[in-house]
Amino acid sequence: MATTMMQKITLEVPRDLLERAQGASGAGISETVRAGLQILAASDVYERLRKMRGKVKLSVSWQELKDDR
Repeated sequence: MATTMMQKITLEVPRDLLERAQGASGAGISETVRAGLQILAASDVYERLRKMRGKVKLSVSWQELKDDR
């Protein structure tokens, strides 16, 4: 099993932002901050995928994919 190196940090964040984020995640402070960091880290990948929209040719049509359900 791979282990992840952890770093302890201190943050100052607006209380209402933290409360809203925790309400949305249903998790504690650390888990909520981790989830937010993961979303932010993945956002550049999502942007690159959006830029590829319409430029990738697939060998299967959307109709065939739908029929394959």
